[in-house]
Amino acid sequence: MFKTRKDFVFVILAGIFITNAITAELIGGKLIQIGPFVMSIGILPWPIVFLTTDLINEYFGEKGVRNLSIITACLIAYAFLILLVAIGIPAAKGISPVNDEQFHAVFGQSMWIIVGSIIAFLVSQLIDVTVFWFFKNKTGDQKIWLRTTGSTIISQLFDSFIVLGIAFWLPGKINFNTFMTSALTGYTFKLVIAVVLTPLIYFGHHVIKKYLAKE
Repeated sequence: MFKTRKDFVFVILAGIFITNAITAELIGGKLIQIGPFVMSIGILPWPIVFLTTDLINEYFGEKGVRNLSIITACLIAYAFLILLVAIGIPAAKGISPVNDEQFHAVFGQSMWIIVGSIIAFLVSQLIDVTVFWFFKNKTGDQKIWLRTTGSTIISQLFDSFIVLGIAFWLPGKINFNTFMTSALTGYTFKLVIAVVLTPLIYFGHHVIKKYLAKE
């Protein structure tokens, strides 16, 4: 089915990447509160996106991540289009366990959220791949932690503020203070996760390198 082991690895990583990116966008409309802080529940799948982005960067290059990011953005838009059509089709009254109001409340995200999500995703991914390869070109195969963590630190600063700014602050759903607090909280969470994931990135490198060496 696959010509090489490397093709197989790319399909697996791309599948994990796309699934988690789309899931993050679909659940992103829900805000949660941790203590005094508010942030989007959509940040939960992003650690896996970080991990797969770095591994794809490492083994399939800058072009691989850029192309996959554009494809994923198109798939996110497609998912929202399907949801829009599904919302427009009435539920079977008295039969469907989920009525139209409930369905719309969960999946009826506004255009602001859709636009904000797609723009934030594309901008952050393109920044991530640029920063990743800046560090890799400087350090070669050494200091994996520097290029993985460094690219995440910079790219997710933009992502955290862009998505909340466009989706919630500009349309007046949250005030400026809540916007800043939520963005900073989400960004801090992502930074902590990026650091925690560092051993997993090294482990992923080891597993993929060992697997590809058998070919």
